[in-house]
Amino acid sequence: MQLASGANDNTLCIWNAAFEQQHRITAHQAAVKALAWCPFQSNLLASGGGTADRCIKFHNTTTGALLNSIDTGSQVCALQWSRHEREILSSHGYSKNQLCLWRYPSLVKAAELTGHTERVLHMAISPDGSSVVTAGADETLRFWKVFGEPVCKDTKVVHSSGSGMHRQASIR
Repeated sequence: MQLASGANDNTLCIWNAAFEQQHRITAHQAAVKALAWCPFQSNLLASGGGTADRCIKFHNTTTGALLNSIDTGSQVCALQWSRHEREILSSHGYSKNQLCLWRYPSLVKAAELTGHTERVLHMAISPDGSSVVTAGADETLRFWKVFGEPVCKDTKVVHSSGSGMHRQASIR
């Protein structure tokens, strides 16, 4: 088991279960604002940098090696891996305030979602892994059907029309 922490001094630290530091990584050029463990590869960690960095970096946490990096063009505020596809969703602040869906490992941008007028500060994934809610500095919550439906032969998927009290965007 490993834990990770990001800091305002641009460092990413990897810790073991005994809370001993295993790696101190200085790959970012700004504060490490976002972290997300990969659900399909336990030693793969994505990290996102602040305004002066704008990058998502992918790390092997066993070795501490930097595997890949992409300049997103804006501050990375949050990261969320898909549970069903090899994709990662990033939320952004200055200057674009958008969400971007990236295919992994090619890092090809699959979608760009807009709607927030200020930084997209937080993301949370639905229990079935298909939808994400975002919270922005513009004091809004937005709901996005961004990831594919889980594949399960024995489960019937039920969709509700909702109350109309929120906005939802779908890309699939």
